[in-house]
Amino acid sequence: MFNKILIGSVVLLVVLGIWQNEIISYGLMQAQGQVKVVLEAKPIDEYLNEPSFPDSLKNKLRVVQEIRQYSIDHLGIEDSDNYKTLYNQKGQVSLWNVTACEQFKLKAKNWSFPIIGSFPYKGFFDLEKAKEERDQLKEKGYDTRIRPVGGWSTLGWFNDPILSNMLNRSEGALSELIIHELTHGTLYIKDSADYNENLATFIGEKGAEQFLTSKYGATSPQLSKYIERKFDYDKYINHFIRGANKLDSLYGTMNASITVDVKKKRKKDMIQDIVNTIDTIRFYDGRNYHRRFEKYLPNNAYFMSFLRYHSKQNDFEKDFHENYGSDVRTYLTYLKQKYPSL
Repeated sequence: MFNKILIGSVVLLVVLGIWQNEIISYGLMQAQGQVKVVLEAKPIDEYLNEPSFPDSLKNKLRVVQEIRQYSIDHLGIEDSDNYKTLYNQKGQVSLWNVTACEQFKLKAKNWSFPIIGSFPYKGFFDLEKAKEERDQLKEKGYDTRIRPVGGWSTLGWFNDPILSNMLNRSEGALSELIIHELTHGTLYIKDSADYNENLATFIGEKGAEQFLTSKYGATSPQLSKYIERKFDYDKYINHFIRGANKLDSLYGTMNASITVDVKKKRKKDMIQDIVNTIDTIRFYDGRNYHRRFEKYLPNNAYFMSFLRYHSKQNDFEKDFHENYGSDVRTYLTYLKQKYPSL
């Protein structure tokens, strides 16, 4: 009887291994990449005491330490060993995200993983592997996008290091990124990527403003520069969220009687119009945002990224001001009590 159970168990494991081969292979590949980052990261003090390490970057490291401590003391972020080390990327990108969306519907593709749930993106430490995934998705008819990742959270599985490329950001942008990722490490709801990313965006932005105000003052150039940048980017974001809503309405009219070629033409024309009308927006710094689309048009995956990170901001803003006194710590503490986190 024991031998039969043992043989049965082995057969079951083999079947599961074959069935989940893609997930296992991907998981091992990602674990290898993440372990490399963690093992090669060095304590911040080693860089601060290194004479050849640039003073400008040392100052940024000190700022990261301040942001981290401020987040714990004043924003309700959970204490951890995150951002106590630095991984030197040597100017290279370490991680790329692949996202995909249906061709005629604003519906993201999700990838499911054991324990941690489903995600509308897939990360790769190897750019060629990311391109392979993108090409396979294209062959299946998806709109796709690859983008470099400036920072990520391992949700407590590892101690997240500072990535050296982060230090190229302005102090405000750096504050926002660090607080965004620390928020993921504090509260992350399973199978709710859009909520998680929108929340981290909201807390990251509010936390950055609060940190800069505390450090430099409400009339400081550091805070003003951050708010001006955010003012412009919010206009850009809202333009593409409105565009996403227009596309969603267009796709709702596309029934089976319309040929694929006609659908593609209508989709392309609308996206071109959305891009063209960027020129009607008055940006604070006068930057020509339209020029980034001179060589290509954005696709559904691009529009979905704005919905994933920004579509719930008005809801958070209303709740934050009306019910929690515009206090980040109070609001985040309430959400941690309300929702179970990974």
